[in-house]
Amino acid sequence: QVQLVESGGGLVQAGGSLRLSCAASGSIFSINTMGWYRQAPGKQRELVALITRAGTTRYADSVKGRFTISCDNVKNSGYLQMSSLKPEDTAVYSCYAVVNYDVFWGQGTQVTVSS
Repeated sequence: QVQLVESGGGLVQAGGSLRLSCAASGSIFSINTMGWYRQAPGKQRELVALITRAGTTRYADSVKGRFTISCDNVKNSGYLQMSSLKPEDTAVYSCYAVVNYDVFWGQGTQVTVSS
């Protein structure tokens, strides 16, 4: 089994920064993709960013230029650096990982951006 543990959420003022981390542990042969989704109250869940094992990244248009996703294959961890945060970035952020061809999810972390 694989576990994902997230950390780094919290409350920040608009224009501030936060860094989310997602650490995978367990029976890991390879992590193919890691990423984050977010869901705000009353809104659909949206893909924020993902990174593949080869280093290919993809971002939602709403966060391009402000968020940066990275990973450490040795530590089996992913990171989402969020800068120039806006109130509309407020949501529960959930990391996921495609590990050994199965999808696993973190517990979710709240990010709140005050205006």
